[in-house]
Amino acid sequence: MDWDDLRIFLAVARADSLSGAGRALKIDPATVGRRIARLEEGIGARLFTKTPQGYALTEAGANLLPHAQRAEAAVLGAGDAVSAPQGLTGQIRLGAPDGCANYLLPQVIARICDENPGLEVQLVALPRVFNLSKREADMAVAVSRPQAGRLTVQKLTDYRLHLAASRAYLDARPIHSRADLPKHRFVGYIADMIFDKELDYLAEIGAPQNQSSPPLASNSVSVQLNFLRQGAGVGVVHDFALPAAPELRRILTDEISLTRSFWLIRHADDGRVARLSRFAAALTAGVRAEMARLEAEIARRIL
Repeated sequence: MDWDDLRIFLAVARADSLSGAGRALKIDPATVGRRIARLEEGIGARLFTKTPQGYALTEAGANLLPHAQRAEAAVLGAGDAVSAPQGLTGQIRLGAPDGCANYLLPQVIARICDENPGLEVQLVALPRVFNLSKREADMAVAVSRPQAGRLTVQKLTDYRLHLAASRAYLDARPIHSRADLPKHRFVGYIADMIFDKELDYLAEIGAPQNQSSPPLASNSVSVQLNFLRQGAGVGVVHDFALPAAPELRRILTDEISLTRSFWLIRHADDGRVARLSRFAAALTAGVRAEMARLEAEIARRIL
């Protein structure tokens, strides 16, 4: 079986369309269709069925998929084996929730790229879970450890969250205890767009009943943070984001504190790709060092 045909098969499986695969591979969709037809003829089985939603894998296609993914990993690993070992090169796409992507990863990735001038990193910040099987990213950061799929998972770091509000807001509306909270407007996630149970902060801290669906809400951590910076109310904030928002101050820290973890998720077959493994190791070390630095800064400034 020809690797180039498998490469095209993988692109269609990930894009669910000939046109999407063509864009990814930079070839004409008609050529993609002909190559898939040739592969199906050689195998003697249909690999895709066309549906209103696009090209869906048949049973034969689903059976072929893991073998094609392993072939891809082997090809990538072979390329790593003969490439120069002195530095990371090429493009790596990393998916992450937007709080992590905005306030923790940029400085870490910048340092990794400074040390590896030939490396290009695409950081995709989306408030949802990434599909690594479809190669939406080479690896992803998640707030929950996945329980299914052919994945390798390692903990990056723990992090903490607290209630916070702007200093101006608190000067005008002091908060001394939990009993004061029902009088305040909360900022948080849009309830029906919480993509992971670990993000349901307001329910966990026992927010007042009338605030379980906050009057100011967004699916973006950055938008929530900017609501708070503008004095719009009270909300749960990642501690590591506080140095980027000097207007904010933590409140009720002895009574309300949350701990979460970031997990680095990779496709199981990518363990043989040395370049990705080296990047994952650098990312893990960098994130842990940066988290320690930020926590020290927060303690020093008593944010």
